[in-house]
Amino acid sequence: MRIMNFGRVHQIEKSMMLHGQLQPVVARLHDKGCQLIDGFKRYYAAEACGIDALQCRLLEIDLSQAKVLLLSYNRPHQSMEAWEEAMVLQDLQKTHSMDQRSLAKLTGYSRSWVSRRLSLIDKMDEEISSEIMMGVLTSSHARALIKLPRGNQGEVARVITTYGLTSRQSDSLAEAFLKAKDEDQQRYILAHPEQILVKDQRDSEEEVYDPRLSSYGNDLMQSMGYVIQAVQIMLSRLDDHRIGMLNETEKVIITPGFEKVSGYAEKLTETITHLQIHKS
Repeated sequence: MRIMNFGRVHQIEKSMMLHGQLQPVVARLHDKGCQLIDGFKRYYAAEACGIDALQCRLLEIDLSQAKVLLLSYNRPHQSMEAWEEAMVLQDLQKTHSMDQRSLAKLTGYSRSWVSRRLSLIDKMDEEISSEIMMGVLTSSHARALIKLPRGNQGEVARVITTYGLTSRQSDSLAEAFLKAKDEDQQRYILAHPEQILVKDQRDSEEEVYDPRLSSYGNDLMQSMGYVIQAVQIMLSRLDDHRIGMLNETEKVIITPGFEKVSGYAEKLTETITHLQIHKS
């Protein structure tokens, strides 16, 4: 019921290397052994650090109580993703025959909270669910995707992963897809998501303003955002299998553009290198 977050595990691994174990893991007695309830990242980090023993708080509770504790232990610091919470609730619902009212009473959350979490899984295509469990997509991406019919979630998800879209950008893409007049316009949006991304970037210019920077510094930061998006789009296009299908005429037409891009890239690299040398 937990999503493996390797980045977070690595952070805890570094902390444990410096400070050791700061908090005990929590487990329950189970089949003559122990079943971990809280502390999965600490456990994986300990393995990576070569630590062969962990302090553990051991409880004598049944399986349903353990699942509720899985939610409550992670609630104060919000270390569980919404999708993980949804999986626990769904399991309690199916395995222990609980309705939403019972789940709300048992977990201490509102019925609307329980309903929102369960809808994440109930409305999601199984293929997308697997990608969320593997960490390819996040719970925030899931919230954008459940707005779409199951049959369209996969193709929109592929655009999200290809371009590395944020949750906000994913939401904008899903909204644009839903507002499309017909299938042709939907296909165009998925083939040219950069139009949605550029509009989203313009709409959020004020939000990315950093008070620590001068006006010029903020202009540079915003320009970097445009460049990064453009490069992501270009790299995804070059990684497309259709690049091998270009004929010679197309290559002749496109090559001068690539040469210009390469020249700008060299100039940008020189300028950045000069800036870094001047800083040092």
